[in-house]
Formats: sequence, C-alpha cells, structure tokens
Amino acid sequence: MLKVGITGQNGFIGSYLFNSLGLFKDEFERIIFDKSFFEESEKLEEFVKKCDVIVHLAALNRHEDNNVLHDTNILLVEKLIYALKQTESKAHVIFSSSTQEEKDNLYGKSKTNCRELLINWSLSYGGKFTGLMIPNVFGPFGKPNYNSVVATFCYKLINNQNPIIEVDTKLKLIYVGDLTNIILDKIRRSEINHQEWINNIYEITVSDLLKKLFYFKESYLVNGIVPKLEDLFDINLFNTFRSYIDIENIFPRRYIKHSDYRGCFVEVIKLGVGGQISFSTTDEGVTRGNHFHTRKIERFSVIKGDALIQLRKINDTKIYNFHLNGNEPSYVDMPIWFTHNIKNVGTEVLYTIFWINEFYDENDPDTYFENV
Repeated sequence: MLKVGITGQNGFIGSYLFNSLGLFKDEFERIIFDKSFFEESEKLEEFVKKCDVIVHLAALNRHEDNNVLHDTNILLVEKLIYALKQTESKAHVIFSSSTQEEKDNLYGKSKTNCRELLINWSLSYGGKFTGLMIPNVFGPFGKPNYNSVVATFCYKLINNQNPIIEVDTKLKLIYVGDLTNIILDKIRRSEINHQEWINNIYEITVSDLLKKLFYFKESYLVNGIVPKLEDLFDINLFNTFRSYIDIENIFPRRYIKHSDYRGCFVEVIKLGVGGQISFSTTDEGVTRGNHFHTRKIERFSVIKGDALIQLRKINDTKIYNFHLNGNEPSYVDMPIWFTHNIKNVGTEVLYTIFWINEFYDENDPDTYFENV
C-alpha cells in the first residue's frame, strides 16, 4: 500500500485528488497534510517521512503582487526540499507545474524554477521526480477569481452578477477529474519524467463557454429543466456549474400539483434532450387517458396498485388488455395511432410514472381524444 501525501490537500485540485485516493483504500493510505506544516519544520519533516509519494500542489496561483507570488512558490518548494533532505527521503515527488512555463510571466517563471529545484534534489539525493505541465483546470468547487475563468463565470451567473469577457481567446482545458486520473496513474506506475506535458482535453472560446453557462442558468435555475448535454464536456461543465449553487436557498423546489376527481398529476422532470417524466395518483375505479398520439413516444410505469392498461389501434376494433401490479413494477409503451387508457382496478390508490419524449405544448399537444 502506497502512502500518499498532498501539499495543498484542501485546495481545488488537492481536495479532489485526496477524495479520489479515498476510493481506493486497498491501494493507498492518505497521509494528512495541513498548510501550517510549512511554518513548522518538524511537522513538515514528520509528514515527509511518512510518505512514499508526495504530490506537491501547494502554491499561489494569483496575487496582486506578482513578485510575492513568485517568491512564495519558490519558498514552499525550498521548504519541502529541506524536509526531504533532512529525512533522507526517497519519495516520489509529483509536482504540478503549468503550461504557463512557456510564457514570460512571473507565475510561469516560478513554476520553472520550482521544477528545476526539485529536479536537482532528485538527481543529487536519489529521489524520484515527475513534473507535470498542466493546462487550465476546471471543475466543481474551484475558487472564483482565482482558479479559473470557468469558476468565475459560474459563480457570477449563479449570484446574478455580470460576467465580463476581457479577451475572447481560446481556452485549453482539462477537467479536474481527468487530471486526477492522470496523477493516480503516475502514482501507480511510479513514472519519472522531469517535464511531462499534459494535453488539454477540451478547447472552447471564452464567448462560447459563457454562452453554454447562460443556457445552463436559464434552463436549470429559471425553468427547472435539466439542460441538453451534448457530450462529456457539457456534463463536466454542468456539474461544475451546479457546484456553485447555494443548495440551502434553492432546495426544496415545489412541484406544481394538479388535482381533480381522478387524483393528482405532477410533472417531475423535464429534460433538455427532450421529454419529461410525470407522476400521477389515480383513485379507485377511475380511468385516465382515452387519447392517442401521432408522433409522441410514451411509457406508462405502474409502481403501486392494480392497473388495467388498454390499447386499440385507430380504425380497428381489437382491444389489448394489460394488467399491471405494483408488487411487480412494470410498464407498457404506447404505439402511435393507438388510443390508450389506464384504469385503477384495485382497492387502493394507483401510482403511475409517465415518460414522454417531448414537453407538453398546449399549442401543439399531439393529443387526440377517443375512447378505447
């Protein structure tokens, strides 16, 4: 079992990596780190001594004074190296550098200098070192105005602030979960590479990014519709967006309940990919439906009670009878041009879940009434 410690354990990437390591308890033992260790050499040395692998993530990403940013990042690495020397550690140190090393700025220079210091330590003292050149990282719980523009835009939109595009450039992005998987692979393989470039997985302009996030807000927060998610990037971006919602202030959200002599009917969820799921109760002896569709795809699922579902093709006389019972939950799909109904034939309230592939549109309902 490998003993793994993460400097910056409570940061954006660090917390995701720390929690992911916890999913593999048979492989890894997590060595707890606290940022105060950098101020107490004995505790830092004690931490280093316990580790087979140290993932060094602790750093300043932004600061109003770039010289402070540069010097702080160098100082953290120097303290870590001192602890490695004092304990004669042969740990595998994995360092999160940045593709910013290519750019002429103090942040990029700090990463280059830190990486070179760790390379020299590994060559001189027999340690293992891997330097990862990481592109822009996005994901849930990133710090707005600090970790990424994705975090900043999500936070501002959810808090009804106005995101501003300063330069509409192309962003090269990697999702924090994908980066974590890469780091886990490096830990498992004990791979040594002093300068390994991590490829971005996604590329999007700032304006297109903001457009997607506006759509998420309008669909999900305003209209209660789970947005259409085209691919894995959309899923990761939507989950990132949702992480900034203040759940105490938004949930629970009330459904609109429609009640009449038959029972009640509630639209449970609408999906941006198309379709909605609804729920109904039907009182004893009551029949719902007696209508048909010419294009809609529909499913009736009985989850409690006794039901009789009947179908008849338009211009035909044959009636198909299906008996369903909630003790063995089951469903029937409605073909187009088949009028259909559902009747509670039991002695208790009937519970049914309906799925249909499009939202109800009163101007184009595709619903034509005819008794089975």
